[in-house]
Amino acid sequence: MKSKQMMGLINLEHERDALHELTYFRCPAAVPFFGRYRLIDFVLSNMTRSGIQEVAIFANHKYRSLMDHLGTGSHWGLARRHGGLFIFPPDWNDPTDISRGDLRHFHNNRDYFHRSKPDYVLISGSQFIANTQYKKAFDKHLETGADVTLITTEAYPETEGEITRLRPETDEQGRVHSLTNDPNNTNLFTDVYILHKELLIDLVDECIAQGKEHFFNDAIKAKLDQLYVQTYHYQGISAFIDSLESFYKQNMNLLSASKYEQMCLHSNPVSTKNSTEPPAKYEPTADVSGSIVANGSIIAGKIENSIIFRGVNVAPDTHIKNAIIMQGCKIESGAKLENVILDKDVHVSANQQFIGSWDKPYTVAKRSVLV
Repeated sequence: MKSKQMMGLINLEHERDALHELTYFRCPAAVPFFGRYRLIDFVLSNMTRSGIQEVAIFANHKYRSLMDHLGTGSHWGLARRHGGLFIFPPDWNDPTDISRGDLRHFHNNRDYFHRSKPDYVLISGSQFIANTQYKKAFDKHLETGADVTLITTEAYPETEGEITRLRPETDEQGRVHSLTNDPNNTNLFTDVYILHKELLIDLVDECIAQGKEHFFNDAIKAKLDQLYVQTYHYQGISAFIDSLESFYKQNMNLLSASKYEQMCLHSNPVSTKNSTEPPAKYEPTADVSGSIVANGSIIAGKIENSIIFRGVNVAPDTHIKNAIIMQGCKIESGAKLENVILDKDVHVSANQQFIGSWDKPYTVAKRSVLV
C-alpha cells in the first residue's frame, strides 16, 4: 500500500492587501520581513519540513517580485525533477468558463491536480507566519477520518493582527459545528487546512455550478453540517501579518532574541533566497544597540532598536530608532528617523527628520527620495 502524502497549495487570491505603501509594487506574500526574509518564506518552509515535495501557488496580481524571489524553488528544496514548485498566474482564456473568484484558479488548473501524485492537499494563505510543520496535523486528519482538518492557533493580542478572524466552535468529539467571531473563543483559524484531493475537486465543481466565488467560505464554512471538519491546534509562537501596523509590530517583536529563536530558528531555520553580499561594515562612528543589521550594509551613524536590511548605507551623524530600513536605502548625514518604515531603495537627504508613532509608523514607498 502506497504511503499517503500531501501536496501544498498557497492560495493568494484572497490575501488581505492592507500593507499600503509596502504593496504598491508587490503582493503581500512578497513583502520583505525582518532583515532577510519574505512572508512567503515561512509558509514554504513549513510545507517542505512537513515532507511536502510539490507546492503550487495561485498568484493573483503584482507577482513579479514574488517570482523573482522564488526562482526555481531551490532554496526550499523544490527544484525537483518530480514535483517541485509551480506558480500559476491568472490566465483566463476560456470563453466558456463560468467560474469566479479563487474557483477560477482551481478550475483552470484542474489538470495539475489530476497529474499530481499526492492524494491530499494542504492549503494555506501567506499571512500566517510560524516555525512549524504539519506532520502531526496530517496524522490526526488520517486518524480521525475527517473530511477537512483546520489548523488553529492561540489568540494572543500581540499576534492576532488587525483583521477579525474566524474561530472554530467544536462539540465534545472535536467536530467543528460553526465558525464565529466570538472573542471569548481563543482558538483562531490560521487559514491553513487539509483535505483529500478528490473532495477538493468535487467541492470546486459544486461551487462553480452554483455560481459561488470563494472556495473556503462556500465549500467548507457553508457546509459544516454536511462535512466532518476537525481541528489541529498549534501551540507555538505565531503571528498574522495583515496590516501595516501588524507588520511593524511583529518585526519589532522579533528583536527579542528568544522570540527570534522561536520564530526563525526553532526546529529548522526558515529558508529564504541566499545572498552573496559581504558582512556588514561598521565605521568608527557607528553606535548600534538592540538592532539587527544584515549583510552588505555600511553603518556610520547611531541605530537603536531597529531592523536594517541588506545593502543599507547609514552616514555619520544620523540617528535611527525603532525603524525598519529595507534593502538598498541610503540615509545621509544629519537625518533623524524614528518609528518609520522605509521600503527598498529609499534615499533620505541630509538633515531630514521623519517621526511616526508606534501605532502609526511613518511609511515610505519603494524608490522614494525624501528631501
